Amino acid sequence: MRPVVPYVTAALLFGLGVYGVLRRRNAVLVLMSVELMLNAVNLILVTADTTVRAVLPHSGQVFALFVIVLAAAEIGVGLAIVLQLYRLRSTVAVDDVALTEPAAAVERDAEATR
Repeated sequence: MRPVVPYVTAALLFGLGVYGVLRRRNAVLVLMSVELMLNAVNLILVTADTTVRAVLPHSGQVFALFVIVLAAAEIGVGLAIVLQLYRLRSTVAVDDVALTEPAAAVERDAEATR
């Protein structure tokens, strides 16, 4: 088998995932784009394992299994965060998420510690 086809496919999948992470506003679609990037990495790991004979046999497949486990944990935690965000803000748009606390809450906490 020619390894060029899986490598090009993985590069296209990874590029599509990067585009989705950078351009999407919906948090669920951002998580799907991250999963697409992880699947591209899995394709590269398995292809490299079958084409390159390493010292450790099947090491690419083992790393691919670790990536799958990591992806499952990431989706579980990510969807829990998205659901909590939707309950609080009634939107899952990434642009609308405030990354800092409002100034009034910071002042109230500062007065409470005095």
